[in-house]
Amino acid sequence: MSATPSPGLRSQIVRYLINGLVATAVHYGVLRFNMEVLGMQSAGAANGVAAIFGIAVSFLGSRYFVFRAARGGFARQGMLFVATYGFIALLHAGILHLWTDIYALDYSAGFLVATCMQVAFSFVANKFMVFK
Repeated sequence: MSATPSPGLRSQIVRYLINGLVATAVHYGVLRFNMEVLGMQSAGAANGVAAIFGIAVSFLGSRYFVFRAARGGFARQGMLFVATYGFIALLHAGILHLWTDIYALDYSAGFLVATCMQVAFSFVANKFMVFK
């Protein structure tokens, strides 16, 4: 048995990474806008708002680009995706809250730490639960 993923799985992983980069760029862009333009005082709250935008972009990209061969109703997939990402967004916001609001560390570095956690959970959850 080989540990190398099949060509279909490799293609899906590449599309997942592309989709994730786009969604993360949107998420981070909204976070920066919230912090620097709107002047939000809490990085955790600013990140929570930004997560909504990132989650929307991620869902659409996952449904129509990454897992495009998956079958399932839009509403069912949407509900599972929102539940999964809602949980992940709470973890993400919590990490950023601790990192920045409690420990006074740079919010950009905290965003990267929280995003690494998000990537670890989301592909598996999406592949085997949401877009199976």
